[in-house]
This record gives sequence, structure tokens and C-alpha cells, in this order.
Amino acid sequence: MGIVIFILVIVGLAVLGSPKVKGFLGEASVRIYLNKLDPEQYKVFNDVLIPLKNRKASQIDHVVVSAFGIFVIETKNYKGWIYGDSKSKYWTQVIYKRKEKLYNPLWQNYGHIKALQEYLGIENQEIYHSIVSFSNRATLKNKNINEPNTSVIYSSRLVSTIHTCKNSKLTAVEVGRIASKLENITKADSDKKKQHVKNVKDSQRFYQYKINANMCPKCGSDLVERKGKYGAFKGCSNYPKCRFVAKQSG
Repeated sequence: MGIVIFILVIVGLAVLGSPKVKGFLGEASVRIYLNKLDPEQYKVFNDVLIPLKNRKASQIDHVVVSAFGIFVIETKNYKGWIYGDSKSKYWTQVIYKRKEKLYNPLWQNYGHIKALQEYLGIENQEIYHSIVSFSNRATLKNKNINEPNTSVIYSSRLVSTIHTCKNSKLTAVEVGRIASKLENITKADSDKKKQHVKNVKDSQRFYQYKINANMCPKCGSDLVERKGKYGAFKGCSNYPKCRFVAKQSG
């Protein structure tokens, strides 16, 4: 019996340690925080799939609609030290002496806001609030996050950050109209969301396939080995017109 329990514990830890489960737990914790908002004032939508004209859909983790604006929330469940600013294309995650790059989540969320503007037909940038929410597993070392209506915070500060916005920007009628449009798309069947996830995964596989075939995934030119300050790397032969560099494994 003791061996069975031990095996179950090991399996459980392995499952909980997977990125997919960690991501799910991170988003679940944000949902719990958002549920603390007054439902009379704040309309919360989770896992919103925005349809786009002539393009793939855009998937947003959380959207909160209120008289104080539309809050677009991107959740990250990274651990370690996180370095970045508003203008850098990539941020850095540091765990002990290991460094990893991640695409600037503010840029990512900007894309989500543009998709939402297109779908809602409301381009007024002032009503949108961009929030990137990291779990408490991370230590934020960010600097120069000084864009208007933009916040990079811990999930535990999510509600208090939303509450700091006290100037009315939308009427009750406008809030109702926006909430109604978002309700329409959140009722979309799960097959559409599954297809979106599949498209993203297929796109990533094809991207890696091109790199493995020594083909630049950006412009289609050959990839060649170059030497730089930090050693050899694989880059596009069409440099400097194309500055693609393949990420080194290991």
C-alpha cells in the first residue's frame, strides 16, 4: 500500500510540474482573484477567442469590462527572475545561472488589444488597460514600464490594480453593449478553440521544421553558420536584410 501511495505521489508531482498544468493552474488562480470583483460593476470574461477578418483568431486570457475601461489581461506562470522593459522585443528569465528568452508580454498583449479593438469597433486607446500578470513564483525585475494604462504586476495585486482606475470612461449602455458582444463569442463551441490551439501548434512545428532544414522561417533563404561574440550560431544568409537567428539548444 505504501509503495502505491509513493508512486501516486511521484506521478502527481510529475504532472503538476508539467508546463501545461502549471499554465492551467496559473490561469485558474487569476480567475479566483477576478471573481472577487463586484459583478455589478465588472464583467469578467475568461479565455476569450477573438475572430479576426482574413486572419487567425486571437486568444486572450482574461477581459474585464467596466465603466472604468476594458482591462485586457495576459497571465504568465514563469518562475525565477524576470527582466524586461516596454521597448525590448524579448525579456529574460533567469533561474540560477540559466537564462531564457521570452517574447515581450506587453507586445503580445498589445496584439490582443488591437484584435479586441477590431472586433468591438472601438479604437479609442484610452479605454483599454493592458495588464501582464505574473504568478508569485516569479520575481519581477522590470524597469521602464511607463506606458500609459499599462501594468506588469503579481497576480495577487490584480484586483487592487484594477481598483486604482476610478475615472469613468464608458457609459452603462456602452458597457452592456461590449459585454453582450463578448458573451456572443465566449459561447462559441469548444471545437473552434481546439482548432485554434492546433493551428498554433502546427505553425510552431512548421517553424521548427524549416530551421531543421536550414531554411530561414522568416524569408525562406538558407541558414548558415556564423561566428559571433559568444561563439558559433546559425543565422540567415540574407543578412542584413533579414536578421533571423536560430535559438541555440542546450
